Amino acid sequence: MQMDWAKGLLRPDAEVRESVKTLGQLSGIFANTKALREMDPTTVVYRVQAWCPIPEGTEGGLFWGTTVVEPGLVDSEYFMTHGHFHLKRDRTEYYGTIEGEGALVLMDETRATWMEPMGAGTVHFIRPRVAHRVANIGKSPLRFVACWPSDAGHDYESILGSVRGFSMSGVARCSSKAMRDFPNPTRFSCLSKNLIQASMSAS
Repeated sequence: MQMDWAKGLLRPDAEVRESVKTLGQLSGIFANTKALREMDPTTVVYRVQAWCPIPEGTEGGLFWGTTVVEPGLVDSEYFMTHGHFHLKRDRTEYYGTIEGEGALVLMDETRATWMEPMGAGTVHFIRPRVAHRVANIGKSPLRFVACWPSDAGHDYESILGSVRGFSMSGVARCSSKAMRDFPNPTRFSCLSKNLIQASMSAS
């Protein structure tokens, strides 16, 4: 297997799975459904590659992946990934940022939520029992790699199946509403750009 580190992508190979998520496939994660409906549903939000050299569910193995999150906004929310827990809650994961500017949004099972800044060279350890989501808060593609256990699995339903989703649904441009709502864990609340920068500075 070969990695193009300059582009943050795996080179084409039969063992590499690739998927693309568009706005039309992400209707459950953005707060302003009207704004989402008015946008082109074929707009690409993010692309994922996964190198899975052993069967999924195999204990003791590792998978490797890449993600590219495009820049963009749905109303005041930045483009972001679905977000998930691992099906096996005690599994961990690493992210490493290749280029771009992002926010790694993390939430534990008590719905406590925090963020880590993502930029070229940052490495992130995602602890057990912590849901994770990535938002592109910059003006260029955000590229990062990931490594996770082959038996970890993905639990999206615990996020999408709840009316509350992440206690911070995304990261947003500056707005007084976002400033008032954060960090209320009982409802969706967008984060202002100013607030996310303050949060990152304090972390």
